[in-house]
Amino acid sequence: MLIKYLMAVVISFVVVSVAMAAGGSSSSTKPKDGYYEQGVKAVKSADYKKAIKLFNKVVATKPTNADAWNYLGLSNRKLKNFDQALSAYQKALAIDPKHRGANEYLGELYLQTGEPEKARERLNKLDDICFFGCEEFDDLKAAILAYENQ
Repeated sequence: MLIKYLMAVVISFVVVSVAMAAGGSSSSTKPKDGYYEQGVKAVKSADYKKAIKLFNKVVATKPTNADAWNYLGLSNRKLKNFDQALSAYQKALAIDPKHRGANEYLGELYLQTGEPEKARERLNKLDDICFFGCEEFDDLKAAILAYENQ
């Protein structure tokens, strides 16, 4: 009886696993040439003007994509379009207040615009979000220390 039960569990597990692999979503089923993916490539190659165009297309069709707003903010900040960057980060954080990248990059924007106290607020927010620490916290903390030691 126990053997039959165990066999049934194993068979069920295999059937469910095969079904999920066949019909489940994975990154391999997403188109690799979409505006978002192209935008990420543009950011990685420091082509921020191109990234802005691409991420504007993304947020026009998917206005709740916090990652796209974050990259839009980053690209604008890199081009010193600080008002547009601020707006994009605020939109990303309105969608996802715990977005680690947007919190880090907004803190870096505040350093670039001479508002270190606001950067420290973002660092405190990241400290709350990243209970066991995270790269975004470490990066912003290092940026604040470098700013203070100028």
